[in-house]
Amino acid sequence: MQKYFTEARQLLALAIPVILAQIAQTAMGFVDTVMAGGYGATDMAAVAIGTSIWLPAILFGHGLLLALTPTVAQLNGSGRRDRIAHQIRQGFWLAGLMSVLVMVVLWNAGYIIGAMKNIDPQLADKAIGYLRALLWGVPGYLFFQVARNQCEGLAKTKPGMVIGFLGLMVNIPVNYIFIYGHFGMPELGGIGCGVATAAVYWVMFFCMLSYVKRAGSMRDIRTSQRQSKPDLTVLLRLTQLGLPIALALFFEVTLFAVVALLVSPLGIIDVAGHQIALNFSSLMFVLPMSLAAAVTIRVGYRLGQGSTLDAQIAARTGLGVGVCMAVVTAVFTVLLRERIALLYNDNPQVIALASQLMLLAALYQISDSIQVIGSGILRGYKDTRSIFFITFAAYWLLGLPSGYVLALTDLVVDRMGPAGFWIGFIIGLTSAAVMMMLRMRFLQRQPSAVILQRAAR
Repeated sequence: MQKYFTEARQLLALAIPVILAQIAQTAMGFVDTVMAGGYGATDMAAVAIGTSIWLPAILFGHGLLLALTPTVAQLNGSGRRDRIAHQIRQGFWLAGLMSVLVMVVLWNAGYIIGAMKNIDPQLADKAIGYLRALLWGVPGYLFFQVARNQCEGLAKTKPGMVIGFLGLMVNIPVNYIFIYGHFGMPELGGIGCGVATAAVYWVMFFCMLSYVKRAGSMRDIRTSQRQSKPDLTVLLRLTQLGLPIALALFFEVTLFAVVALLVSPLGIIDVAGHQIALNFSSLMFVLPMSLAAAVTIRVGYRLGQGSTLDAQIAARTGLGVGVCMAVVTAVFTVLLRERIALLYNDNPQVIALASQLMLLAALYQISDSIQVIGSGILRGYKDTRSIFFITFAAYWLLGLPSGYVLALTDLVVDRMGPAGFWIGFIIGLTSAAVMMMLRMRFLQRQPSAVILQRAAR
């Protein structure tokens, strides 16, 4: 039992800075929306539309680079730190290639925005301008993730937290300068948020790079070789590991975007209630998602040490801590759901619907916690392909169709509206949690030699 308590302390020591870093990143998006809203409603809407396209595109690149964390953790645990520098340099090459692809997508996002029904031309122009300003920050964001994944793979999660909050602090005055046109800068409105955020991502990258170069604990990882050619073998291996994670993230983000589109014709009350519940549950999701990142590090490190038993202890401890957290957040959500809804809106109908949906959100928090931590465990075992198949099957083959049938048809029960989609979320997330646990059990029952061989790839 003592082993589990020790592991839980180490997990939380890693997870708490990741949680705070994630809060800082979420707050940047919140600040952009609020400051653009202060300038004008059209600008706020343009930032919201632009963000709905930016997020799936950038998270795809972000997901691809998550392969670096278990790779670095495993090399660190196995005492092969001399190989980490090469993996990181190849990570920068991969980030550069992904930057080009994401920037091309964002530059041509006008075609996606133009396809939206009845969109105001001025709003469309501002959304396109916002994305074309923001796209110059793509390399900065992805390069920052490479350096952050290096630190986190080495169990150093505090630098990401500190630099995340530094980015948030810089974002507010730079937003103000470019939105309202101060210090000789042009007055850009909502487009100024894109310029400011792009600049902040580069600031965050250079700060993280400076830390990595100066940190005494990473002195042995730095090499005298300043330039490195692309290593196709390593790039292919990182892509094979990262692509399923990237696709899983993409499917998750697009699922919620598709549901938002399906809810939109139901009326303002339904849209507002759905959005409030979704926004709050997204904030709660930061906790298990950050814990999952910590579990990936611990499992990868233990496998690197050659101990499949300690890797199992790390996995089980992560699940135990995650379920305890989910129970606390679920009780918090149930007890305070009406007061939480009032923070967003004062319309009694909107509050009533949001409160009802938050009850459903409380139900799925345990399943959500298990599935996201399960995904972190599988990343630690370098079993990323199964994450893709489980996510796709659970969300798109089970969750969305069942939600659609319950929300918008009379096939099973009378149309339930947004609540039907939320029951679909519960079905999808619960089935994902079950499949993740079955896959984890299957992996852990393999002979130790097989598990360690897979982890060493």
